[in-house]
Amino acid sequence: MKYPALLILSLCAALLSHGAIAAGDAEAGGRLFTKTCGGCHSIGENARNGFGPQLNGVIGRLAGTSEGYQYSDAMKNSGVVWTREKLAAYIEAPKKVVSGTRMIFWGISDQEKIDNLLAYIESVQGQ
Repeated sequence: MKYPALLILSLCAALLSHGAIAAGDAEAGGRLFTKTCGGCHSIGENARNGFGPQLNGVIGRLAGTSEGYQYSDAMKNSGVVWTREKLAAYIEAPKKVVSGTRMIFWGISDQEKIDNLLAYIESVQGQ
């Protein structure tokens, strides 16, 4: 009887600790966004389309639908909905997620940096 309870406690602790790690550091993500993404994308109160689309409200949005941006056919027809997991995969390897994308970005392989970027994007979603 004690063992199932111990197993459940262990699983809960593992899930909670994974969630804390996966959440990322929004401040570090903001610095990385400015350095790595900010040349093409903007996000936040004054965001607008540039070389890349603005990213306000990107989480939960259908790919290729930010108003006023001229997307590639590959992105418009991808059927991708940008969840945290899908964005993480895209940041890591864009062409694996949307084959034929015009985005010129080789990706980020460091999971901590990806988590930080996503934490930053999530922190400004409502702006």
